[in-house]
Amino acid sequence: MIRYDDDSVNAQHQLDVEAGHSSMMAASAGNFYQDFDVTFGDERAKILNGGQLLTLNLDKFSGSGFKSKNEYLLGRIDMQIKLVSGNSAGTVTAYYLSSQGPTHDEIDFEFLGNLSGDPYTLHTNVFSQGKGNREQQFHLWFDPTKAFHTYSIVWNSQRIIFLVDNIPIRVFTNLETIGVPFPKNQPMRIYSSLWNADDWATRGGLVKTDWTQAPFTASYRNFQASTTSTNSLTEQSAWQTQGLDAAGRNRLRWVQQKFMIYNYCSDLKRFPQGLPVECRRSRF
Repeated sequence: MIRYDDDSVNAQHQLDVEAGHSSMMAASAGNFYQDFDVTFGDERAKILNGGQLLTLNLDKFSGSGFKSKNEYLLGRIDMQIKLVSGNSAGTVTAYYLSSQGPTHDEIDFEFLGNLSGDPYTLHTNVFSQGKGNREQQFHLWFDPTKAFHTYSIVWNSQRIIFLVDNIPIRVFTNLETIGVPFPKNQPMRIYSSLWNADDWATRGGLVKTDWTQAPFTASYRNFQASTTSTNSLTEQSAWQTQGLDAAGRNRLRWVQQKFMIYNYCSDLKRFPQGLPVECRRSRF
């Protein structure tokens, strides 16, 4: 297990300096009243501060969640999230894009709770045409419960980039030319939920939810979506062709070398007949 130590903090600061901005990316935040609907949990989901803040709560009886009013087809999605603090073992905070139906597409961030003092596990996945099984998991280099951090998805026709405070942690490249389906034709909504998954979430289900710590709370602010429909004809947004430059590749390698704890592309036991074809091609 890693702990949030001074080396990680110093490395984070250096990357923030190089990036020019980290968790302050959202230049103009959306309004949760206008942009989202509560999907379950009733009063456990609360929109506060005139629509500038949303909180989800989980207790022994129910979790809570929300989804976007709009669908998005390609774009950049940013959300600042502060995760459940303290002993969050057994809880999952999910934040993802998804279409509907048996051949749905999906782009996932899931934050798996922890025993107090241990790092969260950030679980990522990509579904295309109903097929997922492309998991990568990370520990974060900061404590995500102490402050808001920006979690972003850049989704264009060439690649999907997962970013944390504008630092790339994963890239899923469009390899349709060699037969790998890529999610670019189905509009997706944004979803988030806070729920109990103590049958698997923390150490494979060995650590159960401590309901004496309830209610558990995750907080959201500064949502921003940049899509083709939100850009004027004179504005060419960076997300439409965004990839990784040399500095971005260095940041990606730093994260994957130091903080990746699972990669389906390295799991030979899971794929005894050979790794998926995209695992054998460039990730940038």
